[in-house]
Amino acid sequence: MQTRSLWACCLTVFSLVGGTALAQEKAVTPSAQAAGYDVARESTVVGTVISFTPTAKTAPLGAHVVIQTGSGTLDVHIGDARYLRANHFTINNGDTVRIIGENLSFSSGTQFVARIVQDGTTALQVRSIRGLPLTYAAPRTSKQGGIS
Repeated sequence: MQTRSLWACCLTVFSLVGGTALAQEKAVTPSAQAAGYDVARESTVVGTVISFTPTAKTAPLGAHVVIQTGSGTLDVHIGDARYLRANHFTINNGDTVRIIGENLSFSSGTQFVARIVQDGTTALQVRSIRGLPLTYAAPRTSKQGGIS
């Protein structure tokens, strides 16, 4: 019963500070937030996948895809690989993808970050309109072994 009360309290807090979508958002580095993601500055890029990395070792952490566009290669941060898997979204070398996003400043320079990734006829929103990556939240198990 205490778990349900705590959960209800958390939902109330989330709704007061910006809606339930915050429950799916993951914090990003302060420099990325300072840059301020703005959908009005978004651009669309189309290219062929050269490589996909599920876990980058440099900021911004998470999945990256390198695509070949008409203007050259572009490294794109596409969020959390677990979120992609949970949504049955796969990216393979040679795929033609369409990505909507924008360049943000990070401590290591600028990075094109995706908000929507489309591969063929399948599209997935990977970032909120505020610029925060959407994440996969695994089901939690209780002490009795059931899902809470």
